[in-house]
Amino acid sequence: MQWSTEDWHTAGEPFRIVEGAPTHGDTVAERRVEAISGEADAIRRFLCLEPRGHDDMYGGFITPPDDAGADFGVLFWHKDGFSTACGHGTIALGAWAVRTGRVPSDPDGETAVTIDVPSGRVQALVRQSAGRIDEIVFRNVESRVLARGIPLRTSRGDVEVDLVFGGAVYATLPASAVGLEVTPQHTTDLIAIGREIKWALNEHPAAQLEDDRLSGVYGTILFDDLGRTDAGPHQRNVTVFADGEVDRSPCGSGTAARVALLAASGALADDETLTHDSIIGTRFLARVAERTTEGVIPEVRGMAHRVGTCTFELDENDPVADGFSLR
Repeated sequence: MQWSTEDWHTAGEPFRIVEGAPTHGDTVAERRVEAISGEADAIRRFLCLEPRGHDDMYGGFITPPDDAGADFGVLFWHKDGFSTACGHGTIALGAWAVRTGRVPSDPDGETAVTIDVPSGRVQALVRQSAGRIDEIVFRNVESRVLARGIPLRTSRGDVEVDLVFGGAVYATLPASAVGLEVTPQHTTDLIAIGREIKWALNEHPAAQLEDDRLSGVYGTILFDDLGRTDAGPHQRNVTVFADGEVDRSPCGSGTAARVALLAASGALADDETLTHDSIIGTRFLARVAERTTEGVIPEVRGMAHRVGTCTFELDENDPVADGFSLR
């Protein structure tokens, strides 16, 4: 077995792009279901887990689009399986599609890269000047509040948690509610409580969506309120997703969920911008692009950078060919 990848990062969060993986289905959502138990899952493990990856690796398999309305599709993956949505990955894919010429671009303007993902159709709006990428805007699917103020008893005390959909279902609460701050020195404790809350609410009725393929809590967002800038609210967050994976970026789809919640509460007006920082100090800027009947269409601004290319080979005598995780 041999696989070539192109590796990027968005605000510090890795994204490993893979073409040619075997996936099957008429839509990306169907391909995700098939991939969970198919050949693609073995390739995910091979490329994501140690020793070729690590417990916080992230990536995606490029697929055909659902129809001619999109440029391509993608199956997002992490150490535990396949995601329904990924904002940081969409930003990286926008840069990749323009840089490689897969999508013809305007070197002095905005190019829309349209991508089918399991939760729907999203866009990466790639803005360039003199052929240089200056900024990428992730335009997400409709995001909405599912439930507010769910009481929950945790190992760190009683809390109230909100459930929000931003392409995936997120549980969100202030880090201060569990006696923590979103700083690197608290990472271990943030992971522990993030996992605890995710699994405690995974079967909550509000997390069960009409499309069952999107149901369940994908991650927990813990945030610090940093007040306001001249443009709008300023927050710092960490998203603990899958089963204990930590997003180094401010989390694209998680930021979309925060936009939906802040907009619903009146804390983020339509003409304001959310400044959203990550646990490592990187930043996304986000806003309400439009209001919908049930929520909002969020836009998240960020930047991706190419890391390099890799060719991974499987030694037939490798005792850890399937990969392994220590978390």
